[in-house]
Amino acid sequence: MRQFNKFRSTKGFISLWQEMIRFRYMITEQAKQRCRVLAFWERHGNMATKEAFGVSTRTLYRWQSSLTQSGGKLEGLNAKSTAPRGRRKRRIPDEVSGCIMALRATYPRLGKDKLHALLAMEGYQGSISTIGRILADLKKVGKLPDPVKLSLSAKTGRLIERKPGKRKKKLRRPTGYRVLEVDTVVRFIDGMKRYIITGVDTEKRTAFAACYTNHGSVSAADFLHKIKAVLPECPSAVQTDNGSEFALHFAKAAEESGLTHFHTNPRSPKMNAHVERFNRTLDEEFLRYHRELLRDDVRMFNEKLIDWLLWYNGERPHYALGQVAPLRSMMPLLLTKECQMWWTQVRESGNSEFVLR
Repeated sequence: MRQFNKFRSTKGFISLWQEMIRFRYMITEQAKQRCRVLAFWERHGNMATKEAFGVSTRTLYRWQSSLTQSGGKLEGLNAKSTAPRGRRKRRIPDEVSGCIMALRATYPRLGKDKLHALLAMEGYQGSISTIGRILADLKKVGKLPDPVKLSLSAKTGRLIERKPGKRKKKLRRPTGYRVLEVDTVVRFIDGMKRYIITGVDTEKRTAFAACYTNHGSVSAADFLHKIKAVLPECPSAVQTDNGSEFALHFAKAAEESGLTHFHTNPRSPKMNAHVERFNRTLDEEFLRYHRELLRDDVRMFNEKLIDWLLWYNGERPHYALGQVAPLRSMMPLLLTKECQMWWTQVRESGNSEFVLR
């Protein structure tokens, strides 16, 4: 839709509009009050102004001078910076800075705490914070060596400088937002390593899990496709930790499936509390009794796991749902046709879909 300004041909409208903007956004309430005090002073004199507003004569003359220098514009009465004109500068003794630069040149990874301990052995009396500030000052003027990270190229055999890459900002889930929490359980059995990827709907409390022999993002992407096909009313967002298995192919699969991918904060498993609690239930009620099968035959283990998941979602009472199984709590809200779409078909097709990568 096109918009028109009905004051476009009015003479002086632009200058009037600019004055309104200046008066609204550039003139503070303090400047307006000072202008009123100056007007009162001009009319009633020094004594009355001092009694009414508690402002000295020297301050009144200073305000009047500022208003005159600004050409009569009220923004000249705005409060100015009170920072001192001459500020103290940190003075670093040459022997201290020289010792710090010598130590950092030989041992580039020494921090302020260790540097302070070494300098204290030589009689230094300052604090650890002072050493940190001295390091910052020396780094600004380029007097400290900048360590370069190198990596060896397998193709050419040359050393390549590793430059810090830009980290992509990760999404955090808003409070109360329904997501599919996904996590990985790692088990070591007689030198064998197995990975069980688990997922839980934070609202419906339905859960799914699958075992894989590797920890790659391809396996995690495969799990994501399976859980979307199996869980009824799968959430529109998925939340994982910052593990490598939830990058690359998993992130691509989530994007292709139209799922918003949230990440938890580092070292914050409480943000994935639902799936962490399910991991405990899975360990206590299933994994402990099928360790040999998990070690020797992953395919058979997944078949047993499907049977247990059917019982977990369809019959096992859930405390958060009033001692009702997740699927049973959903049945009263569904039509008869929708009730027949779900777990009866999963058991028939589930065994053939678990192709490990």
